[in-house]
Amino acid sequence: MYDDLKQRLRDAGRVLVHEGLGDYVAGHISMRLPDRPDQFLMKPAGMGLDEMTIENIITVNLDGMKTDGPSPRHNEVWIHSEILRTRTEINSVLHAHPEAAVAFSSLDKPLLPVSNDGSIFYNGVPVFSETTDLITTRERGEAVARTLGPEKRALILRNHGIVTCSPSIEETVWIGLKLERACRIQLAAEAAGGPKLLVREEEVAAKAQKANRADLHTNVFNYLVRRSACPYCDTKGRGIRID
Repeated sequence: MYDDLKQRLRDAGRVLVHEGLGDYVAGHISMRLPDRPDQFLMKPAGMGLDEMTIENIITVNLDGMKTDGPSPRHNEVWIHSEILRTRTEINSVLHAHPEAAVAFSSLDKPLLPVSNDGSIFYNGVPVFSETTDLITTRERGEAVARTLGPEKRALILRNHGIVTCSPSIEETVWIGLKLERACRIQLAAEAAGGPKLLVREEEVAAKAQKANRADLHTNVFNYLVRRSACPYCDTKGRGIRID
């Protein structure tokens, strides 16, 4: 049951690892069930994001209880359950530990429109700083959801990682990749003395709108699925020698 959704969740996990957002067996992603909005599919604990299969993906309810599947759930399930409970328009949640975003969070600086990627987040990315520990209780999950607020789709957990969410898994993955890239580019600018020139204030909203579209989310996701499945490519999609 829900094999098509599980396949998409599996694809998302492979893309995330292939694009550098994996962290061994840490990190997790979820999808709300369309006909059962109080339950969601989720990556199980104890395995990499790229090891998900139709058989091992679990189902969890908004109370954080596993309702189906052979594998254990993550202790940080509350990130997913509380965002999905609070934000009824959201259908997918990602938590990952990408290196650039974690490093950037330690600077205590706002994310700036240094690049096209940074322009997408020109309205600001909230930072959860209540704790740098894991989000292993419902209360902390509720606090993360409050910090995210009623409209934001990305959040930085200080010294910990990121959370992204959206109505579609394609956009959730896309936002995660773009947030990590925006952090990495700004880190490079900071290392060179700090960004001096930014996207013009009068242009940034239009630029963000052009760079953040549903068709782009889907096209990029499908491309990355194809690239991650290439047996003759390295992690950047470049051909490698096999002799």
